[in-house]
Amino acid sequence: RTTMKSLRFLSAEAFVSNAEFARKSLNTVAHNLFPLLFKASYLLEQGEMIHDLVENWPLVDFNVGKLLGPTVDYHEDLSHRTCSVCLESCLTGLRDYVLNHSSPYMKRLKVVDLTGIKDVEVQFCECKKTMGRWARTQLLSKICLELLVYLQQAQCNPGTSEISVDVLIDLFVTERNYELVVHALLKKCYCPLKICCVAFRSDSLTLQKFFYIIKLTNPSLLRKLEIVHNVRLEMEHLEILFNSIHFPLLMSLTLPARTFNVQRFTATDEQMLTNIGEKMGEMTQLTELCMSFSILTGRIQKLLSPLKTPLKMLDVSNCSLNHADMAYLANSFHANYLESLDLSGHDIPELYPSTFFKLLSHSSAVLRSLTLEDCNIQDTHVNMLILGLSPCQKLHEFKFVGNPLSSQALKHLFTFLCELPVLKNVEFPVPRDCYPIGITYPIDDANLCRYDHQKYESIAEELNLILLQANREDVKASTPLFGSYDAAVQETNNELGAYLIKSFKETLEKFTTSLNELKL
Repeated sequence: RTTMKSLRFLSAEAFVSNAEFARKSLNTVAHNLFPLLFKASYLLEQGEMIHDLVENWPLVDFNVGKLLGPTVDYHEDLSHRTCSVCLESCLTGLRDYVLNHSSPYMKRLKVVDLTGIKDVEVQFCECKKTMGRWARTQLLSKICLELLVYLQQAQCNPGTSEISVDVLIDLFVTERNYELVVHALLKKCYCPLKICCVAFRSDSLTLQKFFYIIKLTNPSLLRKLEIVHNVRLEMEHLEILFNSIHFPLLMSLTLPARTFNVQRFTATDEQMLTNIGEKMGEMTQLTELCMSFSILTGRIQKLLSPLKTPLKMLDVSNCSLNHADMAYLANSFHANYLESLDLSGHDIPELYPSTFFKLLSHSSAVLRSLTLEDCNIQDTHVNMLILGLSPCQKLHEFKFVGNPLSSQALKHLFTFLCELPVLKNVEFPVPRDCYPIGITYPIDDANLCRYDHQKYESIAEELNLILLQANREDVKASTPLFGSYDAAVQETNNELGAYLIKSFKETLEKFTTSLNELKL
């Protein structure tokens, strides 16, 4: 599909294609053409041109998401192109905007917004090199510290120190870039570029370091907080976090696995859970909550009932929910507002079929994403599932990997899925009949790939043919055996793996020490 370009955009492309001429002519270009030239330069990956446009930016704001998003002149959305050449040119151009010797009175820029950049799996830029969220965090922090060095060495105009530009960014901090980011945040008040953290993701960090850096981010401005994987945050630490720091604008909260474990609850723990629920209730903007891989049996109501704003996104996958939990969700005011729901890892047909379908019915008018992985959905449940999904006319995404469904049942389900008008993404399981007879579900990692690949490819082709014959080429169907693509994990997987090995080694050493002590 080719997106039409206006004559203005075609002219802008022609202008920036001759980079040497265009760069020399920038001072004669009307200010209102800079956004047009920026998008054309980004599309053509003209790094030097992008740098010079940003260095001489004449407008009050520089919002990357809006600049690259659909415009009248070119409707294509380029905000998902995290091209390393283009983004590095943006950030170095921003640095040189500050250092540029033009009069400070000509510099109008007040706000730079980098939060609209979308990290996706498939990149269309020619260089094929991406700059993810972690790398953007790293480079911006480095540039801010470089600017301070320039200022201290008096290598720029005296008026440079009067420049103040707020740079809105989604920070991603791990052990590897922690010191650099902390240094940049500590020096923020002295730097012309002010890092303003809108969203914060931490991974592979000790609790001490997490608590230290989260206070430096100015939590009163945070809209999204993700504490994931290798941050060993447990319930008592979460209570301390909420008691010591206020998050008045927080809209989205992701907690690491095993934050909660009701199996070993004491009376003190029950009170702690109540306090956490009350603190979340004070977050009046909170509409997205992810608490996967915690054990929350019978405690969902205690956690969620204090919330004053209905949740739009809820991830309670692998949380060992019981019937009381599902009944609360189905009857709560959240049900009518849920746009994204993940109930993976629960035996829905066995434990609470009617309650689940009641929840689905209440959320059907707004539900856009539904994930039911490893939920023991079998062939005999498909007709009921179709009945439950039929009212979900706004469903964009349906993921149900890991369920014991035959190829015949999948064909039946796909025929129905064609009828959902805005469906765009389906993640389906390897059919049960591709695995050896007697395979048990959920399938462990060791056996996950031991299926008849040729037979799977043949069935996958048949399923795609069903979509094709229904004129639904717009639907992407896939089987990601090891989970959906996660840009943040992909970018830092080497560090994540090293951290896991280190943790495993430490555990083994402790175990060995304990054994030796017993022998003594």
